[in-house]
Amino acid sequence: MRTKLSFSRTVDQWFNKIVERPALAVTVSILWLILIGWVGYVWNLGNIGLIDETEPLFAEASRQMFVTGDWITPFFNGETRFDKPALIYWCQAIAYAVIGVNEWAVRLPSALAAIAVISLAFYTVQWHLAKQDELEKVSRPTRRYLGAAVATAMMAFNPEMIVWGRTGVSDMLLTGCVASALLCFFLGYAGRREQGKQGRQGERGASSARSLLPNGWYLAFYVLIAGAILTKGPVGIVLPGLIILAFLLYVGKLREVLREMRFLLGMLIIVGLSVPWYVLVIWRNGWNYINSFFGYHNLERFTEVVNGHSAPWFFYFIVVLLGFAPYSVYLPVAIVRLKLWQRSHWLIQERSQQLALFACIWFLGVFGFFTVAVTKLPSYVLPLMPASAILVALLWSDFFQSKNQVTQGTGEKAIASFPSSPLLLWSSWLNVVFLSALAVAMFHLSQLLGRDQAAPDFRLLIDNSGLPKVGGLLLLSSAIIIAFLIIVRRWHSIIGVNLLVFVAFLSFVLMPTTFLMDRQRQLPLRELSAVIVEAQQPNEELLMVGFKKPSVVFYSHKQINFIKLTRDAVSLINNQAAQPIKPPSLLMLAEQTNIVKMNFQPDDYENIAAKGAYQLIRVSFKKMKHEKLNIS
Repeated sequence: MRTKLSFSRTVDQWFNKIVERPALAVTVSILWLILIGWVGYVWNLGNIGLIDETEPLFAEASRQMFVTGDWITPFFNGETRFDKPALIYWCQAIAYAVIGVNEWAVRLPSALAAIAVISLAFYTVQWHLAKQDELEKVSRPTRRYLGAAVATAMMAFNPEMIVWGRTGVSDMLLTGCVASALLCFFLGYAGRREQGKQGRQGERGASSARSLLPNGWYLAFYVLIAGAILTKGPVGIVLPGLIILAFLLYVGKLREVLREMRFLLGMLIIVGLSVPWYVLVIWRNGWNYINSFFGYHNLERFTEVVNGHSAPWFFYFIVVLLGFAPYSVYLPVAIVRLKLWQRSHWLIQERSQQLALFACIWFLGVFGFFTVAVTKLPSYVLPLMPASAILVALLWSDFFQSKNQVTQGTGEKAIASFPSSPLLLWSSWLNVVFLSALAVAMFHLSQLLGRDQAAPDFRLLIDNSGLPKVGGLLLLSSAIIIAFLIIVRRWHSIIGVNLLVFVAFLSFVLMPTTFLMDRQRQLPLRELSAVIVEAQQPNEELLMVGFKKPSVVFYSHKQINFIKLTRDAVSLINNQAAQPIKPPSLLMLAEQTNIVKMNFQPDDYENIAAKGAYQLIRVSFKKMKHEKLNIS
């Protein structure tokens, strides 16, 4: 025990030497952000193939934009794609121009968006804690930097952020725009009073034209809102607008802040940046775009179940519990301790000390908005993950101070005390139970996984790899360590153990598992795409029967006729075979079992390649007999 305490004291002394030297502290902070950004979002980012079916839709639409030079209307597989606005396609197309058409370019915008919001959150939390120290006249640089570091680590290393920050779709770009916009709003709002306390000489010397502009943080807020609108449409302004409105009404500063934000000018900035593309795409595509994007992909998704994505009312409780694991067990106490019902307490707080309140309203706003929406998907609540990390980090920041840090005025020592809240103590024990339950699930992972026809050997492969045992042991050992830390009251180390176990789990379990899954599910399709490029003859149609794998379109650069039902494919082949003028053949990609069901005669088709569960054949109309195909 003495050895452990001595080591902890040595670490504290080393950390204090860093934070007491501002230039060194800034350098270490930048290195920290680079480290977590690389581990979380750059490491092996493009070494795994595109994952069907959503990611290749974005990748191919962006490739079409890059190849054709049409930066207004997105296309996929020869048809317009109005699911999302243009910003994600623009970003991916620009990445193609810089580093080539590959998986790295597809995912780079998502990774950069995640790293950007994480970096801005570090600055915001550090700034907030520094202002708190100024108000309380204490010197706690360890808490300031360590609290910010933990906030960014939790923000970077949780399942939701990791999954969508490594996927080339629009969700992380939306989160990056919305979360960064909200952080910029808070910095503009919270820094206003500090600016007011400074001398007015600078303001008197400023030109009248400059006084009409909001401060730089508010300007950044407006630009980022425009980016969010260009990423996913109206939700890009509705969601942050509701959060800010609720916050300003709560603190009673709605009119005051709208004036200092130069609200009308800000709306002109947003409209000027975001609306021109919508005008152009509507001018080119008319009501087809309006009905598809605004009607189907926005209004209907909120009011009706779209594509079968329905879920019970408690769906997002489960999503947040697992998506923000393992830190999600501390969210209830982080919210309850703010005592939102005591509004008078928050009304007298300095603006800079309202970050926890703002993050709480941010969290509840996103959670409530999408809980009300009828269509439900796990990615919808991704924008609340930064707020969750800030809430939990501020909860634990009181433990991030060493015994030799003293108040500026009295010289009193600041010591992290035993948590006064029983809810925090019980949350810590719940942390132990939660990790233990996840460990049990990992040990039985092969039994819990369902059979995937696209990867029939995956369960056996994952079991033989030993990865479930490694993951189970990591989680179980972390639960034991946290239980020990609770008993000996080493509170400031508990959140660190959670972070370390997630990074270890990501490195030694999740990453190898994704490579195994890619080899089973996606590699056969990439290999068949290469075969298609070599085998397809001029004017030869390509069918994909029984499933939709858009990755083949991206990797082969070929247009595909997707046919869901086998009987529809049989009908199409029979109709073409009966035509007096018909193409000599067509290519068909299907699962081997479906090809058997079509009852081809041996002379009717040629087996070109078989990879994994898929088979590529050429159906020859010249060799087909006059009798029609029938499904067995």
